[in-house]
Amino acid sequence: MKIIKKISLTLIIVLVFTSVAGYIYFEQKFTPDKNYLIVANESGKIPFTWIGADKNGLLLPIHILGNKQTYYLQFDTGSPYTILYAKSISTIKGITVNKNTAKTSFTLGKTKITSTSFKMYDYQVENNKNDTLKIIGTLGSDLLENRKTIINFKENNIIFNIQKFPTSVQKKLFDFTFKKRKIIINGLLKGKSEKFLFDTGTSAFELLTNKNVWNNLKNDTASITIEKSKSLQNILTTFTANCNQKIKFNTKEVALKKVTYVEGFSQTQYLLMKFSGMTGMLGNKIFLNNIIYIDSEKNKIAIE
Repeated sequence: MKIIKKISLTLIIVLVFTSVAGYIYFEQKFTPDKNYLIVANESGKIPFTWIGADKNGLLLPIHILGNKQTYYLQFDTGSPYTILYAKSISTIKGITVNKNTAKTSFTLGKTKITSTSFKMYDYQVENNKNDTLKIIGTLGSDLLENRKTIINFKENNIIFNIQKFPTSVQKKLFDFTFKKRKIIINGLLKGKSEKFLFDTGTSAFELLTNKNVWNNLKNDTASITIEKSKSLQNILTTFTANCNQKIKFNTKEVALKKVTYVEGFSQTQYLLMKFSGMTGMLGNKIFLNNIIYIDSEKNKIAIE
């Protein structure tokens, strides 16, 4: 018995150490650097453009100071940083590149965004020669930090850095988590409280989740659509099926008509989802009939 107790105690110590070490690892790995954006002025309504008929991405126009050309950034709340693509900006007037960072100032509507240390990815959008939209980077959730934002999917526009929400919205606000610049929303799905990551970079999907949840939510007789796509350097395979569910956010119910699971994520991404306790990622498609109000200073959100 003494041997068994000793072994059990050793296993407990190992498990506790592994959990603590894992927590510390993920805390450090996914804690973003200090926000490097300097932001001034409310933007006003900025019309956005969808990539493709399936709305695979949400693009916002920017104008670099001293440059008359219109460029575009993909709006991605799953990214904690606003990032520029190294190969795409290499010859652009008004952007100074210094090793792994870039210095520039641009306007987004009436909002002016400046930094001497924009992160860069060694990445270039594979534009068709007939494409007229020049996509040069990603607009991340750092622009939302400690600010108020309205994403109006009904009318295809966004307002950044606003001072006050409309009075009618105040009573509809509820708590959300803005941990490590990730928007995590609680919602009721099949009567159970779940955590969801709102990721505008997961644009063409309603809910991305794991296979077990997918099996539980999809219609039994639903046909399955299988597609391959590229996410930076990863080739992802998605499996999408119809479902007939609703997610209740505070008092607002939003229809969930399709559910998707993905193969091809890195082990780190799977472990991140597991450690965070999230059920999945909500993309733009589930909110196409809604307006979202995000106050990341008070960590309040409303969905109309």
